[in-house]
Amino acid sequence: MTSSAIKTEIPNAESVTVTTDTLRIDLSDGRTISVPLAWFPRHVHATPEERNDWRLIGTGQGVHWEAIDEDVSVSGLLAGQPSGESQTSSEKWLSQRSRA
Repeated sequence: MTSSAIKTEIPNAESVTVTTDTLRIDLSDGRTISVPLAWFPRHVHATPEERNDWRLIGTGQGVHWEAIDEDVSVSGLLAGQPSGESQTSSEKWLSQRSRA
């Protein structure tokens, strides 16, 4: 038996919608991927204005939120990967945010 590798291309993000409980990204291939906001603790603690202040990076390979210093990649979302931030890092960020 032989096997062949299937070459897949990762689509680009085209638009982003963040609600109080969901991160949704519309992709260039027509799909929409939606994940729980709880996957990204910084978003959970962000204001609606901060959540909606995003920009595409890498020609749509990812999304960046300046105010909360968060990057999310399309490939990571398609692979089902939540934030890779450690709990310690998240707690440190949140405590610094609380002081500001």
